[in-house]
Amino acid sequence: MVKRVVHYIALNRVHYDLIHKLLLQRLYNDRKIIKIALLQTINGAPMSLELFFIYDSHCPWSYATTPLVNELREAYPDMDIKLLHCAHYDGSDSAGQSQIDAVKDQSSVKFGREHLRFANSPKNATMTANIMAWVQAKQPAKALDVLNSIQQAHYIDGSPLGYKNDFADILEEHRLSAPNKVFKEELSSDAAYVVEDIAEMQEFIGTTAFPAMLLVSGDNAVLLNHQLYLNNPQAIVEAVKLELK
Repeated sequence: MVKRVVHYIALNRVHYDLIHKLLLQRLYNDRKIIKIALLQTINGAPMSLELFFIYDSHCPWSYATTPLVNELREAYPDMDIKLLHCAHYDGSDSAGQSQIDAVKDQSSVKFGREHLRFANSPKNATMTANIMAWVQAKQPAKALDVLNSIQQAHYIDGSPLGYKNDFADILEEHRLSAPNKVFKEELSSDAAYVVEDIAEMQEFIGTTAFPAMLLVSGDNAVLLNHQLYLNNPQAIVEAVKLELK
């Protein structure tokens, strides 16, 4: 269990047998950022700065949080960004108009008329989860741009993103040729593995809430309180700078 979690959050991807121990201590600071101190004995080189973004493409709060990820990529171009689709929306429900109204009130994102017209209709993110798992695995450098395009199509243009044709323009825009296995109504094996790993990561960080942004630097991990920055995404850059000092 520990080995798999440590592997997944990229604290170390090799030499699992060199891990002596992993102690977790949750700390809460006055900026309302949850800090997780990871005390470990790992034989290897210093580890890079990484961001793990747990989201659902059909969750309006995830949509509102993506601009924060964009800002961090801009500020830290060498940051390794992992996008993890939790596939919460499976066609049985939706966030609904009330949640969209709350997002509009607390963030800077916009919603198109066509999306608002069907705000209370059930949403299915399964095919998007399949595509994003494939992109993250095969073309990780394009993953965030693809996510931005997908969210534009869903929240502004009103596409349900439930059919293969809904993704044709997006894939063409980013010069991607996705395999047929991603255009299914059930989770692909890759997407299912992501969901399993998210569950283990959520146990590690102590919350099942999403969206979630976990920043990993060396032997420290910080669960960023994204809600503080939804209305001013640029502000998260300064918050992260303080955490990295």
